[in-house]
Amino acid sequence: MTVPGTVGVLGGGRMGAGIAHAFLLAGSRVILVERDAESADAARERVLASIATSVQRGDLADADHATSSLSVSTDFADFAAASLVVEAVPEDRDLKAGALARIEDAVAEKAVLATNTSSISIDDLAASLARPDRFLGLHFFNPVPASKLVEIVVGERTGKDVVTSAREWVATLRKTPVVVRDSPGFASSRLGVMLALEAIRMLEENVADAADIDAAMELGYRHPMGPLRTTDVVGLDVRLGIAEELARELGPRFEPPALLRRMVAEGKLGRKSGEGFYVWNEER
Repeated sequence: MTVPGTVGVLGGGRMGAGIAHAFLLAGSRVILVERDAESADAARERVLASIATSVQRGDLADADHATSSLSVSTDFADFAAASLVVEAVPEDRDLKAGALARIEDAVAEKAVLATNTSSISIDDLAASLARPDRFLGLHFFNPVPASKLVEIVVGERTGKDVVTSAREWVATLRKTPVVVRDSPGFASSRLGVMLALEAIRMLEENVADAADIDAAMELGYRHPMGPLRTTDVVGLDVRLGIAEELARELGPRFEPPALLRRMVAEGKLGRKSGEGFYVWNEER
């Protein structure tokens, strides 16, 4: 099993940089495209910092090879050499659809196009593509380097050969693939968001404080991280966007609590802003 020789990643934020890092460690050449020069420079630094951390942990011996295999650009045309491109722009339907159409115009006909969406319908996104059989979801989890799971989301028109290849790629990244059909929230987001929303409601109702709610799931149900701390890591704004999407598709049981909306409006987004349900003092 091997990963593609050249992988494209659109978007160099926390998720995109993590995806680029994963493929670099697996031996791929990675082309990362950002919207402007400033964002491209920031994305490069993110990936290089992640590579340095892998060296410190003993996960990577040859940092020079991984570093030299990374190209950062602002030009979609640079995706022409990629046999797989993963779109990792923010969780907005129109933004993703437009980005995917531009990627498809740039890549070869046999290239596989993937979206890192955590909740938006694969079939909806595929509707504007010329080659929906070459398209699927590759839902990576945050933080990508530490996460062992990738959710492969299969649309109605996704080719079986593409799914087979995706399974092999994920395994080569030393992660576990789970395959789900296109459905609102897929498997992971639907379950994870439901638990998180109930935990936020419990906090809102003063049932317990955040640490005790999380401890109940960590110690009682062996979750590695409680739902509120996980929400801080994912980003409260991301959780809110997914919850709103699921509420539209599946009904009021996914309606976001007022506390979540208020915290997002106040800029308390979790780890990336320094404060959410917890205070984060680490360098962001």
